[in-house]
Amino acid sequence: MSYPTIHKQGDQAPRKRPNLVDYDGTRAAFRWDDARKELDGLPGGGLNLGYEAIDRHVASGRGDKVAMLWEGRNGEQQTYTFAQTQAETNRFANALRTLGVRKGDRVFTFLDRVPSIYFAVFGALKLGAVIGPLFSAFGPDPVRDRLLDSGAKVLVTSPELKRKITGILRDLPALETIIIAGEGSYTTDDFHGRYVRYEEIMAQAPPTFQIERTTENDYSIMHYTSGTTGKPKGAAHVHGSVLAQYLTGKYVLDLQPEDIYWCTADPGWVTGTSYGLIAPWTSGVTQVIYE
Repeated sequence: MSYPTIHKQGDQAPRKRPNLVDYDGTRAAFRWDDARKELDGLPGGGLNLGYEAIDRHVASGRGDKVAMLWEGRNGEQQTYTFAQTQAETNRFANALRTLGVRKGDRVFTFLDRVPSIYFAVFGALKLGAVIGPLFSAFGPDPVRDRLLDSGAKVLVTSPELKRKITGILRDLPALETIIIAGEGSYTTDDFHGRYVRYEEIMAQAPPTFQIERTTENDYSIMHYTSGTTGKPKGAAHVHGSVLAQYLTGKYVLDLQPEDIYWCTADPGWVTGTSYGLIAPWTSGVTQVIYE
């Protein structure tokens, strides 16, 4: 059977100029040192994913721009600017510090796509902790494997998802604190550590935070393979990966500051982290997030 060849003429007058107009020319002239200049870096030196994704937009006068347009499965809607997102992530970083979390500690999230997971991820990164996003559809065994292997110190979850993993919590000796986010009841008699309410620790935490002086070689995110051929294996990213995530957002996804962007991938997987967290916000775009 033969198939026709379909050729579609490209738009000769696009509504806006793409980031990548001349592939060959851009490739020939590309230099990593030049690309690094498109990132800000921490004031005084260093590199931090939280700063590049959020704080630098506030510092450059774009704090009033909408960062997140969120809609819950029940139709509830919330909107957060970059300035508000900065304050919420700062609160979470301060709350973690109060709980005894330090640079290099593992903080994992097991949540649906609610605003608190985004604040938790970037708040932990600002503290210098290593964040581990878990897919909310996981059952108990995948959660246990990843928390046990990583030595996770903190888990952020919801009452509903906490009930799914009740039976594995005593198998996690390194886990010291479970932060419960969202409404609903949960039992506290099956865990050797402590439970705290997300809303309570956030209400007590200040909205300003001095970001930990991380470098491009400090660990930032720990992803796990799916485990289809054996136990899941952890792969640690560093803060310096932000450069590749920013550049692929710019040249492959053609993200531009005025865009409104929706990534359908869950933050529990690498696509949902790199292109549903880091690339869009380092590019300064507004994200649509649907629970």
